Amino acid sequence: MDISLKRAYDSANQQDGYRVLVDKLWPRGVSKEAANLDDWLKEVAPSDELRKAFHGEDLAWGEFRRRYLSELKLHKEALRKLAKRASDQKVTLVYGAKDEQHNNAMVLKQYLEMLC
Repeated sequence: MDISLKRAYDSANQQDGYRVLVDKLWPRGVSKEAANLDDWLKEVAPSDELRKAFHGEDLAWGEFRRRYLSELKLHKEALRKLAKRASDQKVTLVYGAKDEQHNNAMVLKQYLEMLC
């Protein structure tokens, strides 16, 4: 399985493979051309409630991660397809968060790796 993470604000390149945005909201200031996405999976992003609580610092990282993993179980079919794609080719999960260590794409990557 070949999954990498990349901020939406970083330049796209051919080594990214299949690029999929995994946020519910489009990243500010990024044009569709610059994003160079193959897909946008809004449905697998954290719920508005969870996203707002985490970004508002009402939730610690561990609690956010636990709740998001629970939400991801509701999207198994879409995620199985993405995991299958990642077993066949490189997939880059694109996200807008500033924090490169604590974001939904990191949790999603771990979840996808558990599916295979």
